[in-house]
Amino acid sequence: MTSETQAKAGHRGIPSNNEFRDFIASGWATPDREPTHRAEVADHAARRRAVLSQRFPGERLVIPAGGLKVRSNDTDYPFRPHTAFAHLTGLGAHADPDSVLVLDPKPGGGHHATLYFRPLAPRDSEEFYADSRYGEFWVGPRPTLADRESELGITARHVDSLADDLAKDAPAARMRVVRAADPQLAGLVESVRAQAGATGSAHEREEADEELARHLSAMRLVKDEWEIEEMRTAIAATHRGFDAIVASLPEAVRKGRGERWVEGVFGLYSRHEGNGVGYESVCASGDHANTIHWTRNTGEVREGDLILVDCGIELDSLFTADITRTLPVSGRFTDVQRRIYDAVYEAQQAGLAAVRPGNKFSDIHAAADAVIARTLHQWGLLPEGVTVEQTLDRERGGWHRRWMVHGTSHHLGMDVHDCQLLLREDYMNVVLEPGMILTVEPGLYFKADDLLAPEEFRGIGVRIEDDVLVTEDGCENLSAAMPRTSQGVEEWIKRVWANA
Repeated sequence: MTSETQAKAGHRGIPSNNEFRDFIASGWATPDREPTHRAEVADHAARRRAVLSQRFPGERLVIPAGGLKVRSNDTDYPFRPHTAFAHLTGLGAHADPDSVLVLDPKPGGGHHATLYFRPLAPRDSEEFYADSRYGEFWVGPRPTLADRESELGITARHVDSLADDLAKDAPAARMRVVRAADPQLAGLVESVRAQAGATGSAHEREEADEELARHLSAMRLVKDEWEIEEMRTAIAATHRGFDAIVASLPEAVRKGRGERWVEGVFGLYSRHEGNGVGYESVCASGDHANTIHWTRNTGEVREGDLILVDCGIELDSLFTADITRTLPVSGRFTDVQRRIYDAVYEAQQAGLAAVRPGNKFSDIHAAADAVIARTLHQWGLLPEGVTVEQTLDRERGGWHRRWMVHGTSHHLGMDVHDCQLLLREDYMNVVLEPGMILTVEPGLYFKADDLLAPEEFRGIGVRIEDDVLVTEDGCENLSAAMPRTSQGVEEWIKRVWANA
C-alpha cells in the first residue's frame, strides 16, 4: 500500500495459465504450525498505549510502520519499522512493511488498538508464487491475523480495509497521524479528515500531527525495567563485538583496506547477536578519526596509528548500544597520543559525574566542555589573551569548540539518537530522572591540515563514549566493563591478543 514502487523487469515471466496455477496450488502438506504465544513485550506495549490514550482522549491515532524503500530496480533495503510503531506494538525486526497501528477511541474512554497488515496469503493465490516482493515462495511466510492477535493481544485486520475503516465514523474528523513514518498514508488521513469535516486549517492539523510525534518521542525518555534489560543485552553484545575488533587489528593491518575489515568483523557480530548494526559503523583510522561521522571506512589501518571505532549492536527489539573506543593499533599509545587520550578521559569523567537526578541534560556537556576548554587553554591553543571563562561564554565564546564541535550527550534507546523530535528546550533543559539512558562522549580532534594545532597533534582524533543509566542516586555506566583509561585499553588489547 505505502511501499515505494519497484521497477519491474519485463523479461521475467512466470507461467500464468490455469493449468499451472492449479498445479502449483496443490500437493502441499497441511502446515504443522504451533500456536503463537503471547510475546513478553506485549504487556509493556499495552501499558505504553494506555499512557498515550490518556494524553489524546477521543481522538483516533494512526501510527504507521512505514513501507519498503527501493534500493535499486526491484530490490529493497532491509525493512526497519518506524520507532514509534515499534514502541507501541512491540514489533521490532519482525514487523511487516506497510503495517499500521490505529488506536480508536472507545465511548467510555480509552482506546481500542487494531493492527493492520498484510497477512499470509493462501497457496492458491497468485501472490504465493508470483509476487517477488511479498510472496511466500520468494521472501518467506508472514504471520496470519490470528498469529498477530495471539502474539500481541490486539485486534488484527487486513491492511486492505484500512482506508474504509479510517473513514467510517465520527472520529474520522478527530484524527492524528505520524506523518514522517509514511507520507503517503499521511495524505490519505488528511483526505479523510477533510471529507469528514475536520475543523481548523490544514496547517493546524499538521501542527496537531507534529504534537503527536513529539509526544511519542518524549514517551521514550524514561525506560522501564524491560527496556533497561534490553539495553544491557545490546551493550554486552557490543562489548563482544569490540573484543573481536581488538583481536582483528593485526589482520586489518596485514590485509589492507583495514577499516572495511574492522567494519566487517563488527557487522558479523551484529547480525549474529542482534538484528544488525544500530547505525552505520565508524571505523576511522589515523586522520579519518577527525571526521566525526566517518562511515566510508575506506582507509588503511596502519601500525602506530589510532583507530576510533564508534559502533553499536541493535537487537531484534530495536534497542541499540552506542559505544566509542579509540584504540592504539600497535597495542600501546605513544606519549603524544596518550596525552590527548587522557585529556578526553578526564573530560568524560567530569561528564559522568554530572549525570544524576535533578541535574539538567545540558549540565553533562557543560561539565565535560569545561575540562576541554581548560585543557586547550593550558596547552596554549586558544587565541592569545582568551581566558577559559571567555571561551566558555555561550554567546560570544567557543574558541575551544574548534577541536570538539559536537555535543557531549544524546538520549539512547530504540534510536541511536532517541527522542530527537523534542523541542530544543524540552531536550537540552530536561531534568534528569531515573530510567533515562544517555551517552557521554567528549572528544578532541586535530585534523592533519590544522595549522593552529601543534604539529605532533595533527592527524590524531580521540573520542570515548559510554552508555549511562540515570539511577536514584547518580548513574550507572552500563558499558563500564569495556576499559576506558589509556592503561586499561592497553591491557585489554594485550589480554585479547594473548587469547586470540
